[in-house]
Amino acid sequence: MKTNELLMGLPHRLLSGGLPASIEHITMDSRDVQPGSLFVCIEGYTVDGHDFAEAAEDKGAAVIIASKPVNVRKAAVVLTDNTVRAMGLIAAKFYGYPSKSMKMIGVTGTNGKTSVAGMVHAILMQLGEKSALSGTIGFNLDGTLHQSANTTSDSLTTQRMIRQAADHGCNHMTMEVSSHGLILGRLAGVEFDTAIFTNLTHDHLDFHGTMEAYGQAKGLLFAQLGQNLQEKKQVVLNADDPWSKRYAEMTPYPVYTYGIAVPAQFMARDIKMTPSGTSFRLEYPEGEQMVSMGLLGHFNVSNALAALAALYAEGYRMEELAAALALIPPVNGRLEKVEHEAPVSIFIDYAHTPDAIEKTLHSVSQFKEKRIIFLVGTGGNRDLTKRPVMAEKASVADFVVLTTDDPRFEAYDSILSGLAAGMVHENYACVGDREEAVRFAVQQAEPGDIIVLAGKGHEDYQIVGNEKQPHSDKEIAIEEAKKKFC
Repeated sequence: MKTNELLMGLPHRLLSGGLPASIEHITMDSRDVQPGSLFVCIEGYTVDGHDFAEAAEDKGAAVIIASKPVNVRKAAVVLTDNTVRAMGLIAAKFYGYPSKSMKMIGVTGTNGKTSVAGMVHAILMQLGEKSALSGTIGFNLDGTLHQSANTTSDSLTTQRMIRQAADHGCNHMTMEVSSHGLILGRLAGVEFDTAIFTNLTHDHLDFHGTMEAYGQAKGLLFAQLGQNLQEKKQVVLNADDPWSKRYAEMTPYPVYTYGIAVPAQFMARDIKMTPSGTSFRLEYPEGEQMVSMGLLGHFNVSNALAALAALYAEGYRMEELAAALALIPPVNGRLEKVEHEAPVSIFIDYAHTPDAIEKTLHSVSQFKEKRIIFLVGTGGNRDLTKRPVMAEKASVADFVVLTTDDPRFEAYDSILSGLAAGMVHENYACVGDREEAVRFAVQQAEPGDIIVLAGKGHEDYQIVGNEKQPHSDKEIAIEEAKKKFC
């Protein structure tokens, strides 16, 4: 792309050097620089891209986008106030605004983003549509999964993924949208057609400070849908969550509501659950529809309502949506029942907030024969205020194993003491090393017990220090159950 066109509309001034006629590659990682690249200096939590400008020039960067002077000799230095925003504007333009060529669905909320986005994507695939999905589990391009680093990737990676999906012929892309991603401008240039809200509960206050600020951050998804009412766009909100009323006020587009407890346009009635699945009667604007799915828990009923409402709002018939939902497998690591031969039930779940823990325990308690053994951990160097609340919610279980979840640089004892402060009974143990904790939880079980391993879900690693180390709750639990029972 011509360099002048790429920079058009971006508040900037040329600090030094001369601009090349065109740019064929843009990056924010100095290791990824190619001859003739445009390199954007981003200030992160631990490193500052400005410190790598010289290294980028040495590898052939022709243009450096910076917010302060950098030490380079020949490359053109373009100065702008906000390089994060600049990267969003440049990335969207460089990749040709790919989100305009597809139906884009954004899902935000504290809990349920992965499940709702996964359901939407899986239903579309069942209906024969070419679909892409990005979020916590990775980037799923029409059935092929690629790993990603964050729930919401940086704006450059996001635009690149959307471009790949468009070039692959996808007509839909569903994205998990985090509050961090919204605040940090990672969604710049993404044109959403449908915005979905799941819920807002205690999480990420180490970043946002207050629930009010956290809620406002989520609201950016709805406020940024735009004002062009000639475009068909829609908002799908959880009537059971009071924040939905505020989000409805942030957009001029049609609002579709769903719920279980509060009257809504899409409501689940007569919910019935078994250890193998859930059924309910759906009331929706055109009438009623029986729905069956291989997913467990009232929270997954709510997630299913969100997915069904969103695709119905797009124009799909409810009969075909319900038929497709019945065929999709559970989302990896979301109240997933582990297949094994031992006489105990083992579930892995991603629950890492007080609300998610409460809902997970409520769901498995309906299948309780003897005891529920619940393992819960929390991350190091993160929100301290939710630790005792998480343990308090976990206290509903008969026996609780308190452990860590990505300890990072924080000592085990510090994390465990924060959790233990919230326990309301004495039937618990503290085991800092997560692998040891999973094995300990299985060792406590007797035939007929339910074991829930919460916090990691699908993840196959632990972050210790700043390194990802291999770890799988599922594999460890299966191995230990085989030792104990088989």
